[in-house]
Amino acid sequence: MTKTLPLLSAEYALAKSIKEGSQQAQNELYKKYAGLMLSICMRYLSDKMKAEDVMIQGFMKVFDKIDQFSFEGSFEGWMKRIFVNEALMKLRSEKKPDLDIDLMTSEIPSHMPTMTLETEDLMNLVNSLPSGYRTVFNLYAIEGYSHAEIAESLGISEGTSKSQLSRARALLQQKLAQLEVNLKSIKK
Repeated sequence: MTKTLPLLSAEYALAKSIKEGSQQAQNELYKKYAGLMLSICMRYLSDKMKAEDVMIQGFMKVFDKIDQFSFEGSFEGWMKRIFVNEALMKLRSEKKPDLDIDLMTSEIPSHMPTMTLETEDLMNLVNSLPSGYRTVFNLYAIEGYSHAEIAESLGISEGTSKSQLSRARALLQQKLAQLEVNLKSIKK
């Protein structure tokens, strides 16, 4: 018999308490995960108020759908998927993400910048991407979705998903190269 990791045991105990209707367990879950889930929502929605609304809707869905959690795998991972899906539904309800952005005409830099950036700086660069690029980049690079899963989630083709990721990467490289140039000119 294999032992369950202590973290999974704690997650499972919390999930079981929520399944049994414990308001205290719901509050504990919210306090423990609100920051993380808000950051997930913010990756897809640039407006903080919309992201907060989606986060709250996500917790409501977690509490409502807790019976669907099968106690196989990570409870946190199961919740993250709910929050990503809620953010994607919000994007779709507002408008289809701009996935038909024209090909960029400028050249992609041939080198990667050598500077070091803080996580917040990198997330700001990702958040500055056009909506379609940002959505596909987040789903692929951060959430670990495959192109097939992205295509299904967004109602696009796998080819579109791949091209959006490629364009997002190229644009991020351009932004990093420009940032490096700006930083060098400031240091002089």
